[in-house]
Amino acid sequence: MNLLQVVEALLFSAQGPLTPREVASAVKSAGDEDRLSPNEFAKTNEMEVAATLEQLKINYIEQQRAFQLLEKAEGWQLASDPQFAPWVRQLFPAAKPARLTPPSLETLAIIAYRQPITRADVEAVRGVAIDSVLQTLMERGLVKIGGRAEVPGRPLLYETTHFFLEHFGLRNLDELPNSDELKRRELPKAKLPHGEDATAPAPRDLGEEPAADPIGSDQVPSS
Repeated sequence: MNLLQVVEALLFSAQGPLTPREVASAVKSAGDEDRLSPNEFAKTNEMEVAATLEQLKINYIEQQRAFQLLEKAEGWQLASDPQFAPWVRQLFPAAKPARLTPPSLETLAIIAYRQPITRADVEAVRGVAIDSVLQTLMERGLVKIGGRAEVPGRPLLYETTHFFLEHFGLRNLDELPNSDELKRRELPKAKLPHGEDATAPAPRDLGEEPAADPIGSDQVPSS
């Protein structure tokens, strides 16, 4: 038995991404309840685990395995290779990928690139009310409330979640496409006349439109 195998077993058994710190903690804690079985990896540190994760990733690529080791959402996770999706999908015949409408995708993009941001500022960019769209994004765990803005009315601020990063395979927000350019671009902002509530809704709500691109992924995490 070696550290590579131990880490691989942890990744295979995990229900979600594991950070190097979480892996190192699990590796070192083994045997705490059974002192008759000394833990030969009790002195393993986080740097050793990080190096092991990188080695596992390389090994799977070189061996052309049907699965891969992905780094996303500040953690590592085993997942099937996307090219095998047509076969893997047969195990889940009833499952359909969750879909977002064009308004939802547009709203999610604005929040992702300009977070934390108020509902009023998102509506200023889109030109319509986003109440139902925002509720959908929150129900799907892609957006959350991140606090309140220091402006009249102290409207709620919205930001993307950890699940957003995990779902789209991002380690952090800097990996968003054209991140630097789009974050610098000037966008319309909500007007805040004296005495008015910054959270007042836009004039109309266009509601949801026909389903567009799926937010699902061809990568199926291992169980």
